[in-house]
Amino acid sequence: MKKILVVLPLNENQKNFLKECASDNEIKFVDYDSMTSDDVKDVNCIIGSVKRKFIKAAANLEWLQISYAGADLFTVPGLLKDETILTNAAGAYNTAVSEHMLAMTFSLVRRFNQYMKNQFNHTWQKMGNIISVKSSTILILGLGQIGCDYAKKVKSLGTYVIGVKRTLSEKPNFVDELYTIDEIDNLLGRADIVAMVLPGGENTKNIIDSERLKKFKRGAYLINVGRGNAINSDALKSALKNNLLGGAALDVTDPEPLPEDDELWNFDNVIITPHSAGQLFLAETLDNIIEIAGNNLKNFLNNKPLKNIVNRKIGY
Repeated sequence: MKKILVVLPLNENQKNFLKECASDNEIKFVDYDSMTSDDVKDVNCIIGSVKRKFIKAAANLEWLQISYAGADLFTVPGLLKDETILTNAAGAYNTAVSEHMLAMTFSLVRRFNQYMKNQFNHTWQKMGNIISVKSSTILILGLGQIGCDYAKKVKSLGTYVIGVKRTLSEKPNFVDELYTIDEIDNLLGRADIVAMVLPGGENTKNIIDSERLKKFKRGAYLINVGRGNAINSDALKSALKNNLLGGAALDVTDPEPLPEDDELWNFDNVIITPHSAGQLFLAETLDNIIEIAGNNLKNFLNNKPLKNIVNRKIGY
């Protein structure tokens, strides 16, 4: 008999689905904000969002299924026991985040953020030249599931797509060129738009710094929906001040939340959203998470391999 704890905002149908997946094992549903260390004390499995401070109290934890795609918060050495399996929700956020990226792409190149500011100020003013997404080259840093979904979307619009990932694999047909992350210095200057979907970790921290921003094509656009610290904030502000970039769209910042007095708020060619691309605002996302978790739960209880296992050495 396994004890399963679920920390997700579920409706009755979703709860019943997980109960069916749990079979005759004990399953308990708790609210994220009201959960305590007592809730995790004897559990063998946790599904969903759990505060890291409770992990140590889960002495019997065999498997943690997080509700995020990014797992770096839970790969900190010593947080989980070596034998505890960690799985993520990669694939659940593809639609939500890739559509957010697409909206950012068009908003930047069509200057919608600047026109919105004019609208608030009741100012009838044309904002100048634009570029076409169709005739652009987009460099995608982080060609995981979300990066691939975005690549498919922009490729269907006629974009030339260059993909970058940690290790090479067979090139998908919606990508024109594929490289490893080691090649980015040779690729940045070719891109009209650089879109970042990189996971967290020491390998990606400040991967875009002042030297790499100087390699960008002048007037190029930068999009980041991965981790805020993948871009050096001071270097980004300097590049914007010196008109090295046409603009930036950031769903993630360093730090988060972005302080209200941070200079980034003041650039009229910067779009900022509050790490909202990959939340549960799209109903489909939670359905996807439940499906991933339910299938993994059945496999776990039947001693079968789990999907989305995180390599804790690299963070995903």
